[in-house]
Amino acid sequence: MGAESTPREKPTPVTAPSPQQAELWRVVVLNDPVNRMSYVVMVLRRVLGFEEARARQHMLEVHESGRSIVWTGTREQAEAHMFALQQWHLTAVIQPNEG
Repeated sequence: MGAESTPREKPTPVTAPSPQQAELWRVVVLNDPVNRMSYVVMVLRRVLGFEEARARQHMLEVHESGRSIVWTGTREQAEAHMFALQQWHLTAVIQPNEG
């Protein structure tokens, strides 16, 4: 008795989603009545590596609009940035990136 040769389906490889495919998260700095504007600029430069002009732009957005999205990427890195900003006493949260 011979064994029948039946074609087997090849398993589809499971791959981790690339950063472009993974759900993105954003780090949002919120306005607070405590921190001076110059301090917020300094923290954004140190924690996120922003140039002076970019840090100042985000600080002004926080001051005028009450919030600024300062970073977008993977959840793990968003959490790390949020915690680092909080260590410097900025009010920061993460949110799923919509859109």
